[in-house]
Amino acid sequence: MNPQLASAAVRHGPADAAGIRAAGRRTLEVERAGLGELLAAMEGPLGERFVEAVETIHAANGRLIVTGMGKSGHVGGKITATLASTGTPCFFLHPAEASHGDLGMVTSGDVILALSWSGETAELRDIIHYSRRHRVPLVAITAGAESALGRAADVPLILPRVEEACPHGLAPTTSTTIQLALGDAIAMALLEKRGFTPAHFHQFHPGGKLGAQLLTVGDLMKRAPDLPLVRQETGMGAVIVAMTGHSLGCAIVVDAAGRLAGIITDGDLRRHMAPDIMARQAAELMTPNPHTTVPEMLASAALQEMNERKISVLVALEGARPVGALHVHALLQAGVA
Repeated sequence: MNPQLASAAVRHGPADAAGIRAAGRRTLEVERAGLGELLAAMEGPLGERFVEAVETIHAANGRLIVTGMGKSGHVGGKITATLASTGTPCFFLHPAEASHGDLGMVTSGDVILALSWSGETAELRDIIHYSRRHRVPLVAITAGAESALGRAADVPLILPRVEEACPHGLAPTTSTTIQLALGDAIAMALLEKRGFTPAHFHQFHPGGKLGAQLLTVGDLMKRAPDLPLVRQETGMGAVIVAMTGHSLGCAIVVDAAGRLAGIITDGDLRRHMAPDIMARQAAELMTPNPHTTVPEMLASAALQEMNERKISVLVALEGARPVGALHVHALLQAGVA
């Protein structure tokens, strides 16, 4: 352990639980105040430059290249990931690697987004010069309006000078928080400008819980010919054969034109059980106007509807014709629940 840190620990003594909680609250309060200053700054010149930055990135024929050093670089990496996953072609370029050949990744159709709190980060020098020499638009996120980065940028996003949450005013804390928040704001503004939908989101997030939540009914439903379709005049013997031949626990009843007429579930069979049940027709036992969905509906929304209505199957329609059926078991197996 560093001798100075060790002596400081002895001098101050171990913090008790109340002291630890108080330190945490102070940090959050200072960072919240910093976010408040950033929000207020958006009502002035920063907001005007923000619009210009989003329009510059949106108009680019190439990619957005994010760069930064140290803590700003770590923040830039997260901003890169958010942008890439929400429809903005984007990658992170390390400033040191850029000076050793990776500037070849930058093309004239790209836009550079450079992060530096001071705006005087030496490692960014070559990227700045390259962007000016090859006329690559440069957007800067910095608190240094008169810094080398701030003066060079086509679109300087000047952050307010905020108090760091670090009690010594040394560790980047509030400053990195507001850098990240502004990066998120850029990503979300671009998302809305591009008309990015949950369906697009699923293309970039096929795995894990998030991917499951973005599946649609059409991704999970059973489709024809694997559907237990019966006509209204079908006898119950044939209806039961259709139900047992599939794994949905129901029969979907259609009229002569193939339009949905009703549904017969295991529960309907139990409720109508009588000596003459086999002599009856599907139309006599079916539940007319069952709850339906469409293939484009999010599977998570379909699950919520099933839970609310206490049903286990939704029939998917295109127009009035059944094209699929979604069972709650398919949702559970896909990890939607």
